[in-house]
This record gives sequence, structure tokens and C-alpha cells, in this order.
Amino acid sequence: MPSIGKLLLVCLALLGATGCAQNPVSGRQDFVMMSEAQEVSVGRSSDADIRKQYREYEAPALQDYVDGVGQELAKKSHRANLKYRFTVLDTPEVNAFALPGGYVYITRGILAYLNSEAELAAVLGHEIGHVTARHGVRQQSAAQVADIGLAVASIFVPQLNSGAGQNLTNILGGALLSGYGREHELEADRLGAEYLARTEYDPQAMIRVVGVLKNQELFDAEIARQEGREPRRYHGLFASHPDNDTRLQQVVGESGHLTVANPKAEYGKFLQHLDGMTFSESADQGVLRDNKFMHAELGLALSFPDGWRVLNLPDKLVAVGPQSEAAMQLTSEAQPPVTPASLARRLAGNSDSPVESLDINGLPAAIVTLPAAVAGVIYLDRKAYLIQGKAKSRAAFAANRKDMLETIRSFHTLSAAERKLAKPLVIKLITARPGDTYARLARHSPLGKQAENYLRLINGGYPDGEPKPGQYVKIVE
Repeated sequence: MPSIGKLLLVCLALLGATGCAQNPVSGRQDFVMMSEAQEVSVGRSSDADIRKQYREYEAPALQDYVDGVGQELAKKSHRANLKYRFTVLDTPEVNAFALPGGYVYITRGILAYLNSEAELAAVLGHEIGHVTARHGVRQQSAAQVADIGLAVASIFVPQLNSGAGQNLTNILGGALLSGYGREHELEADRLGAEYLARTEYDPQAMIRVVGVLKNQELFDAEIARQEGREPRRYHGLFASHPDNDTRLQQVVGESGHLTVANPKAEYGKFLQHLDGMTFSESADQGVLRDNKFMHAELGLALSFPDGWRVLNLPDKLVAVGPQSEAAMQLTSEAQPPVTPASLARRLAGNSDSPVESLDINGLPAAIVTLPAAVAGVIYLDRKAYLIQGKAKSRAAFAANRKDMLETIRSFHTLSAAERKLAKPLVIKLITARPGDTYARLARHSPLGKQAENYLRLINGGYPDGEPKPGQYVKIVE
């Protein structure tokens, strides 16, 4: 009787017979289940999904500048035939990523931590490397083969339909995918460094930018520990710092055969494009100050529990509790011609759960409680605001119920003092004067008790650097 392992290998071999293509970078045959035309189609479709989650940052000069740097790199890449699209996303998240087919995104959040055009080019070059090496396509093909392999093999081996069989195939597929992680990122670093050299930038900018982002990650990890949340992580970073990562230094060093006599950095040109860039949330999305959400245009405010991570998405506000055991969501809709209590019952699926009608800070409202969820409905300026709190279990709900109710009851119209605070923070470019230190510049910063560290991070001076007289320095106002 054939073993499960042999049958899986046979299935994978049959699928592989029709799923190979030449890798544009290595020239070797790769297992893929997607043509280039299909790859572009997937990117186009996924781009539409991305734009539902993130807005394009409304700064035409900055968008054109980033696109121009990206296009020059793409022309020197292994897949210059693709039509590349470079977009700055309007989010403070520190991230950059690429979709199959040439769709590359960089957040204004990551731009704030860069200090030269060369560093911008390094981030974009890394993402172009993912596109040229078809990393997204190869991962999707690997995932498809794991799924298809299970479907085919389970016809012949019924026990694969069981939980044990599912676990076996998940392990096989997972090993295939997880093995790509570091190697794919290192390959993208190597290719990015090569594209930097071909475009007259110093390839070592790749090492420098990874160091800057690693410092930001380590700092955020400590803040996350204090706040009881998960740290935010840029996908291109590894566990070790680049100063100690010999493999990273080796792959970037492989571009050394491409001589760059006078590498360009363009510090001032790059930094001037950041002058006035939003550093926090955008005004039309509302702003967060110490987990208090304030929206000047809508005239509302509410507070989330300490230690919860708040995500400001285009169509909703989401707060996630410690260990992701509970979450809350704020959405809105046109106020219907019914009472808040009637709308609350609708949210509860017209169940028999008790509904409390009340005023919340002078606003008509209702609260409904379910076994592992709570929902509040509040009417303000012809809008119905829906605040829903849920937990993974009844025990988790019991532990978080008080915090959820306090958040619902904190909803109120914006005060005059809060309206002044509801403006987004922006980056301002100044020239350092003799005697300037980051501690001195942080004294009146709106960044709070960590202002000095933030200023060092966004200026490439973390952990103990100081500005030099005449140097451009980014501050936040």
C-alpha cells in the first residue's frame, strides 16, 4: 500500500510538470502556476483591494518624486518590460510592500524615518527585487500546490481528510513557504543593492536603511511591551541587527563588482520633499492622542483602553486588546428613522438580549449586551455611530466587558480644547544651530515623553547621536 508521503510527492510531481517557468533573475526553472499576464492581472485586482484599505497620500509633488526614483530603478531591473506603479500610502504605519506585476507601495510612515534619496531608493529597490524575482507568484504557487496536493491525495488516502491529515499537509505546505522567508528577503536585498549600483547610488545604502528601520523596530518593540501590544514590524527585517548580520552584508556586497565612482545621495532634495508631510493620522481620518480618538470634521471624540492598539482604517476604527483576545470597532451610517434601541436590536440580530436606552454625554443612545459581545448605538448630526466590542470567548469578554462599556460611554461631542488637538502632526524641516540637541528640540514637542527618541530615530541619530550645526533636522509640530 503506498504511503501518504509518496502519494503527496506523486501529486506534486504531476502538478509540477505543467507549472514551471524561467525565473527572470536566475534563469533557472521555477515552479509557478501563473503566466506573466496572469501575474499582472492579480496585481491589478489586489491593487483595488489595497486602495479600499489605504488612501493614496494627497501630495502630488511627493508622489511624483517617489515615482520618479522608482521608475529609474525599475528601468535597470531584470524585468524592465513591466509597467511599474509606485504609490505613497496615507498611513503612519512603517511599511513598504509589492504586489505581483509591478505594483509597489511605500507608506509616508516609513518615509519619515529615511534621510536621503539613496535610502528611499534602497527601500524601493528591495520591493522591486520581490517583483523581479517573482516572490509573490512563487509563494502563491506553493500555497496552491499544498491545497491541490491535499485535494488530490485525499481522494486516494481518505485519512488525509481527518485532522491529522490536515496537520500533515499544513506542515508540508508551511515548511515550503516559511523556508522562503529569509532567503526571499535576502535575495530582494541583493537585487535592490544591484539596482542601486546600476542607478548610481551607493549599494551600501541598503545596509544603512535596514539599520535605521531595525532601530525603529527595536524601539517600537520596547514601547509595545510597555503598552501591552504586539510590536509593528517591517517585513524586510530579520532578528539580528545588520551590523551583526554577515549574510546580509555578504549579499549586498555581491554588487561590489558594479563600480559607482560618485554615488548620489541627495540628502537635501529628499528631505525638502518631506517638509510639511503628515507624521500622524490624517485630518480627514481623525487623530489619536494617547488612545483618545478625535475627529474635527465629524465633531466627535472617544477614548480606548490603555494598552489597546488602535487602527485607523478608511472606513472604520478598530481597537485590538492585549494578546488579541478582544476587539472593538467604530463605524457609522446614515441615521435611520428609528430609535437607537431599535437599531441596537438589529445589531443583535433581533435577539432577546436586553437593550438599555440612555443618554451618553447628552446624545441619544442605546447599549445591547450579548453573551460574548456588546454594542452601542449613538446618534450625532444625522449619523448613527455603531461601537461594537467582541471577544474570542466568554471568559475573554468578561475580562474586557468593563473596558468596552467605558469606551462606548466615553463618546462625546468634541470640545473647543480637543478641536485644537485634533490637528494632525506634521514634519517641519529646520537647520540645526550651534548648541542644538535632540533633548532641547524635544522640550516642546507634541510627541510626548518619548519625543527625544522619536527625533533621533527619524533623523538617523538613534540611540545617542546629536545634530550638527548646519544639518537639516526633522522636527514634528
